[in-house]
Amino acid sequence: MNLDFSSNVFETETIDLAGTRERIVRGGRDLFHKLPEALKDIDQIGVIGWGSQGPAQAQNLRESLEGTGVKVKVGLRPGSYSVEDAEAAGFTEANGTLGEMYQVIAESDLVLLLIADAAQAENHQAIFDRLKPGATLGLSHGFLLGHLKTVGTKFPDDVNVIAVCPKGMGPSVRRLYEQGKEVNGAGINASFAVVQDIDGNATDIALGWSIALGAPFTFQTTLEQEYLSDIYGERGILLGAVHGVAECLYRRYTFQGMSEEDAFNESCESITGPISKIISKQGILAVYEGFDNAGKAEFEKAYCASYHPASEVLLEIYDDVASGDEIRSVIAANKRFERYPMGKIDGTRMWEVGKSVRAQRVEEDIPINPFTAGVYCAVMVAQCDILSEKGHAWSEIANESVIESVDSLNPYMHYRGVAYMIDNCSTTARLGARKWAPRFDYLLTQQAFVAIDTGADLDEKVFEAFLTHPIHPVLQTCAALRPSVDISLGE
Repeated sequence: MNLDFSSNVFETETIDLAGTRERIVRGGRDLFHKLPEALKDIDQIGVIGWGSQGPAQAQNLRESLEGTGVKVKVGLRPGSYSVEDAEAAGFTEANGTLGEMYQVIAESDLVLLLIADAAQAENHQAIFDRLKPGATLGLSHGFLLGHLKTVGTKFPDDVNVIAVCPKGMGPSVRRLYEQGKEVNGAGINASFAVVQDIDGNATDIALGWSIALGAPFTFQTTLEQEYLSDIYGERGILLGAVHGVAECLYRRYTFQGMSEEDAFNESCESITGPISKIISKQGILAVYEGFDNAGKAEFEKAYCASYHPASEVLLEIYDDVASGDEIRSVIAANKRFERYPMGKIDGTRMWEVGKSVRAQRVEEDIPINPFTAGVYCAVMVAQCDILSEKGHAWSEIANESVIESVDSLNPYMHYRGVAYMIDNCSTTARLGARKWAPRFDYLLTQQAFVAIDTGADLDEKVFEAFLTHPIHPVLQTCAALRPSVDISLGE
């Protein structure tokens, strides 16, 4: 995918990722003084919705734009349960920063549509009808474009259409922004896309929006590539796969005679603790290189056995997203909620054991299990390979398959368990994780683990490819752009 852009406001730079040149913009609070120029002619930003992204984006924008004269106003449905939460965050009708959704859309110059994906699909025409000519429609996910393609319609011709897509759940976007008050540049990376540019300002509006959210760096994509990689990624290693991997490893270790507490430590804790931290700071290859010879052999065996079963599921997911089937599935599932609400995912014995393990955790004593590492890294690299095969840019591959996982999502699972991670995300993500986690669990158990236990021949070529995989230098380059602060979660 060959993309390039220029900005009239922000400095751009070019980085090399696996032999391809990509242009990015670095963020930071030292750039906030440029936001009025980037957002010229915008008097009001309407933040529509108060789900995963809404609270973070509304508050970050309000604080970044303080003193500029740009109003940030939240739009909600009449009677919304979120009104009290928005008011608690300082958005009220009395001070003119909270209003009815469609009224806020009609009066805003930049409309950030952050309601649930299924609600966007159901109400898109009413939303489009209320956009004023010349306004800018902003999205943080490409789901709506995917839906419009399936029903054969398009965005209105008389508005800009842009996207800024933070590579993390809303609570991470807010938490790291707050930490950025102390460390300039702390935040969540974001991609941006320009779908329609009617006045020549769309790119700078998108970049200004991203920087105002606190993104350390912003890279370019297309809205179609974004929703393909994002919906795919959250069903893969970001949410669904890590859930399935942790459960099948825990079960395997208990069957092998480990205590429940040890099994949880060697599976889930190992992934969300030391493995994620090593990947975050040093890359995937560093996990393998940190083991002794016996550990390396165990990692290699687990990697070789797990790569193809994981790749099979991941290819199926990508095909379902690309065909529109996964989008239709999300919309249909939302219609079933009144009869069958979304169920719990942390009520089994494993996750109850996890509560007691976390209560007694000594961080530096968490083991780095080489078998666990081999399985987890195989799934992560397989996800990268599918995206590369489908033509995605390496910046997007690295963020959607690695950086978002270890820097934004896994810390939430490490802090309070799988549901705290998954259920802080969008409804689309929550549904996808629940649907696909069992598929990873099943195929790894039935194929990877059986192959190991029966002494079947394993494909050693996938491990040879791993040792020289292009994701390794890509992550090294991205690490140089990484803010120095890790996300800090507390009660």
